[in-house]
Amino acid sequence: MAARAIWKGYLKLSLVSCAVAIYPSTNSSSRIRFNTLNRKTGNRVQRQYIDSETGEPVEPEDQVKGYKVGKGSYILVEDEELDALKLESTHTIDIEAFIPRDEVDERYLDTSYYIAPDDRVAQEAFAVIRDAIRDKGMAGLGRLVMARRERLLLLEPVDQGLMGTTLHSAAEVRDESSIFDEIPEIKYPKEMRDLAAHIIEGKTAHFDPKMFEDRYENALIELVRSKQDGHGTKAVSAPKPSNVVNLMDALRKSIEAEKPATKKAKPSERKKAAPGGRNSAKARSGAGRSKSMKRAS
Repeated sequence: MAARAIWKGYLKLSLVSCAVAIYPSTNSSSRIRFNTLNRKTGNRVQRQYIDSETGEPVEPEDQVKGYKVGKGSYILVEDEELDALKLESTHTIDIEAFIPRDEVDERYLDTSYYIAPDDRVAQEAFAVIRDAIRDKGMAGLGRLVMARRERLLLLEPVDQGLMGTTLHSAAEVRDESSIFDEIPEIKYPKEMRDLAAHIIEGKTAHFDPKMFEDRYENALIELVRSKQDGHGTKAVSAPKPSNVVNLMDALRKSIEAEKPATKKAKPSERKKAAPGGRNSAKARSGAGRSKSMKRAS
């Protein structure tokens, strides 16, 4: 099934613009999903909004958004009023600036999307904008409105298209000092750091997301299959990690545990001649006798 665009509008660089569509870069449709049922009847249940005072259900046409300004006091805002807030970014991604990509703190990255030209007429202008960004080795910054919120968008070339990543605002990212200032300075033997570095070297690899499976999702699939087949379920308790009592001892044991096991030779391999071994000596002596016999003849 072809991906469905979640936003359509225009990508604009100064006076150059083109029609584009935005698509999700991730897919969660393959995940196990559960419905909420009535245990007694086995029927699905429906969610309802209930009036907190009267206890009566509130129908969709009677629901309205409200901004709280005091105890029990709200300012009502209609959907039509929200739709009337027409910003340019509602239908246009205007690239306002270009920045070095490595200057963007990873904490500000939110959700990534794919951006592609929306029609054949837009392809040439889209390619010009994409290639210009790639040639400069920069990332573009623009704005767009998604779900009635204006978001800052980071634009980067990816293959033949662009990847747009929404960014958190400065107010949304917590200052790390409020958390890390409570961590005291710790003095420890240099050998501990060397041992930890040795463990890291042994586990060094290249990033490949295919290496990591969603083990919880796999466990859910096995649970559903087991119950579908009429089998019981086994309670599995994962071992709980605890604080290390002897850190130096734990580091040393970790290095030993990470060492690859030595492969034992098979009996047939042990019988083979080793360099300088008895079998090779016999072979050399036999070869020498045959050479001397040839010279004698």
